[in-house]
Amino acid sequence: MAWTHILECSDGSYHVGSTRDLDQRLFDHERGLGAAYTKTRPPVTLVASFESDNVEEAYLFEKQVQGWSRAKKKAIIDGRFDGLPAQSRKGYRPSVQDPGSANPNGRGQAPWEMRRGRPHWLED
Repeated sequence: MAWTHILECSDGSYHVGSTRDLDQRLFDHERGLGAAYTKTRPPVTLVASFESDNVEEAYLFEKQVQGWSRAKKKAIIDGRFDGLPAQSRKGYRPSVQDPGSANPNGRGQAPWEMRRGRPHWLED
């Protein structure tokens, strides 16, 4: 069992993390032994936690939520799961695998990016 957690820091910002032991991790954050981000923003308050079958799932969900807008994080904290798609950032587009992209991480290709490969004048 593992957890993805969202903490609200003293400045109102959110910290998203994952752990196998939620109680211990919260204790660490409260003592300033947690993440560097929360260390400078005490106290922290647990505002949401999500159980996963294993730490890999919790970590992957952590990384997904970290990329969300503040509005989308607030929606999940409030339990408004149906409204999550509407809270996406303006212009958001899902990843598209494009092996010919100048960006090998599969984020697609912006119009100004050049395709990989040989210049057309070198092709037979």
